[in-house]
Amino acid sequence: MVALRGRQARAVLAVNLVARQDGDAMKHPEQSGDHGTSTSSQASSSEGTAVPQRQGKGHSERDEAHAPGLSMDGARVGGRSAPSRMAPRATGKPPLPRVLAVANQKGGVGKTTTTVNLGAALAEMGYRVLVVDLDPQGNATTGLGVNARNLDASIYDVLLHDVPIEDCIEPTNLRNLFLVPATIDLAGAEIELVPTFSRELRLKRAVAAVLDDFDFVLIDCPPSLGLLTVNALAAANEVAVPIQCEYYALEGLGQLLSNIERVRANLNPGLSVTTIIMTMFDARTRLGEQVVDEVRRHFGDRVCRSVVPRTVRLSEAPSYGQPIIVFDPTCRGATAYRELAKEVSGGAPQRVG
Repeated sequence: MVALRGRQARAVLAVNLVARQDGDAMKHPEQSGDHGTSTSSQASSSEGTAVPQRQGKGHSERDEAHAPGLSMDGARVGGRSAPSRMAPRATGKPPLPRVLAVANQKGGVGKTTTTVNLGAALAEMGYRVLVVDLDPQGNATTGLGVNARNLDASIYDVLLHDVPIEDCIEPTNLRNLFLVPATIDLAGAEIELVPTFSRELRLKRAVAAVLDDFDFVLIDCPPSLGLLTVNALAAANEVAVPIQCEYYALEGLGQLLSNIERVRANLNPGLSVTTIIMTMFDARTRLGEQVVDEVRRHFGDRVCRSVVPRTVRLSEAPSYGQPIIVFDPTCRGATAYRELAKEVSGGAPQRVG
């Protein structure tokens, strides 16, 4: 029990570190206020799409010291959302088409799983979705059932050889869902892009050529903060950040937000962090609840209400080359991503034509 509380304390310290790093990097403070995004106390561990709030006898004095009333940026916030210092976000959802970079330099937090399954859930709702696999590992490509060995062109050719992106778009086994695949060649793109003219904006120009054909473009970023990720941030107008509900996933968050701010200041003034997605939530652990509570308290309504649970079915689906809504439409993971798609879309009507 002592060890568990120690991990909770480290998780809280990590979020406080993010708050300080975020405050140093951002130039436009914004008071997020009380957004009413506290987790539901009625959710059960079997559902996994909402986080139960800890109350009652098991809540010790030591837990109280690290839960409600925690100080963020040196101010006591109580039950209200802490000040957020990320780029200001307009109320409501941006108009279609929307380009979202799914980014987090920490590996294994669910970027590719979220890109593939959120894209599939949006396509199921009737939106035309383009997934751009910008990760040299190519997991989004295989996860959507596309064999990289049979491709004539990939995102590598778009970035380095000026191949039109429409020549690389591949259909998937789900209606309205399309893919720009990645191959292992992309592993060398970071170095090959260095001497290239306007290297940070090559993806932006490529995506602009097909943007009117889609409602959503989701860019799966690599687990790094190199030129590929910078290209994704320059091409996007929004950033979605998946955060694993564990301590280590919080450690690099401040640096990610700092880099997003640099891109916003120098390359893409319209860029903003609009969506934070809590992934791999395990309702059996109090540490997971602690991480979710603190992230919600600091980032307010940028954190999606739907929490993605840790399930075996989500891990199995990529080996069959299928999104979770195709592989197991009724499992908890499929339900979570459908609810997440509703939040991200904001109910925007599909465009005609």
